[in-house]
Amino acid sequence: MNSKNNIIIAISLLFLAISCKRYDNDYLRYFDGKESVYPGLVKSLTYRAGNLRTALSWNPSPDPSVIKYVVKWNNGQDSVVVPASSHNPEDLVSVTIPNLSEYVYSFIIYSYDDKGNRSIGQEINNVRVYGDAYKSLLQNRNINAADPYVYADNGILTLNFANADTSNASTFITYTNTSNTTERKTLLPGENTIVINNYKSGTPITYNSSYIPEKNAIDTFQANTTASFPTIYRYVICPKNKFSPLSLYGDGQPYDNSYWTSLWTVFDGATSPKGWYNGFHSNDAKTLPYPISFDMGATYNSLSHFEIIGRDCCHNPVEYEVWGSNTQNVPNLEGNNPNWGTQMQANGWTLLQSVNRTDDGKAPFKSSLIDNPPPVRYIRVLIKKVASGESKYSNFSQVTLWNRE
Repeated sequence: MNSKNNIIIAISLLFLAISCKRYDNDYLRYFDGKESVYPGLVKSLTYRAGNLRTALSWNPSPDPSVIKYVVKWNNGQDSVVVPASSHNPEDLVSVTIPNLSEYVYSFIIYSYDDKGNRSIGQEINNVRVYGDAYKSLLQNRNINAADPYVYADNGILTLNFANADTSNASTFITYTNTSNTTERKTLLPGENTIVINNYKSGTPITYNSSYIPEKNAIDTFQANTTASFPTIYRYVICPKNKFSPLSLYGDGQPYDNSYWTSLWTVFDGATSPKGWYNGFHSNDAKTLPYPISFDMGATYNSLSHFEIIGRDCCHNPVEYEVWGSNTQNVPNLEGNNPNWGTQMQANGWTLLQSVNRTDDGKAPFKSSLIDNPPPVRYIRVLIKKVASGESKYSNFSQVTLWNRE
């Protein structure tokens, strides 16, 4: 290479060096002579829905220069400052933003260092805030309409509910206990039954369900209205040790006038058919229909059910009427008189139930009595037809009555 070419190359390199040195910091003219610094960003920005509020959370920036975060919304018109107390990316920073409207928001978070430098904005969209409009849509959990409750003889009450909605958080059940004090129990979404062992019969039971609008929400919402369970009563067997036979006008009489075929034998608490000479068996002095009568030994204001158990064979009642009264006044008529029922009513008796069985009359047969019956102490059962077709004889093993409490 000749010396002329060397001179040209040297001059070119000199100009290039001068040019680079002159322009490499020219951009600073557009930032007041300062270089822009962007503090580190946060990670995993999320939210949890609330009632007219929301909770934002994130993992902090590992940049040790970050001293605070600023969260902005409403196009930057509202903001909140969160101190940067940690720079460990495994920690969690949270802030709850209150006093919001029921709306869908966007939030932007900025990191700031101690020199006032701000990071680029990180946005989280579709942050839904819930309120009265959402709450107005909530309904209390459904009860099991086919089998709403079971009230056992021992006083234990079981309430049955339908399956819960996926957003259901709980259902609060309020009732009055046997000490006349209000109590509350909580039914969880995965439970369909709740047991109450100290319920005061006949008192109201109300319930109110709460819901979460989204998974991990910070607030739950209760339905605006409180629902009521159907009125619940306990059905208690009337104590048979107080029962005693009556012999009113027209009553069927026991076979051979024996104790072992009298009504005394149907008050012993048997739960299945008994045999001959261990249950009521009439003589043949009367023709069906005819009544048999007994005293329960106490007045009951809410008789609810009547059960009869037949004998292990023969002349079991399959058509009969159950009458009740609080007096022993009866008409001077035989049971097969067409005016018997009318005259019974005229003497203060109430027809509690008419029963027609289609079986042989042996098994226990429980019948519901009329709603809202009058006070009753005395019972007459008008036997109209027996399974054998016999016109005179009738027999059965047991009678039971329940009172609603």
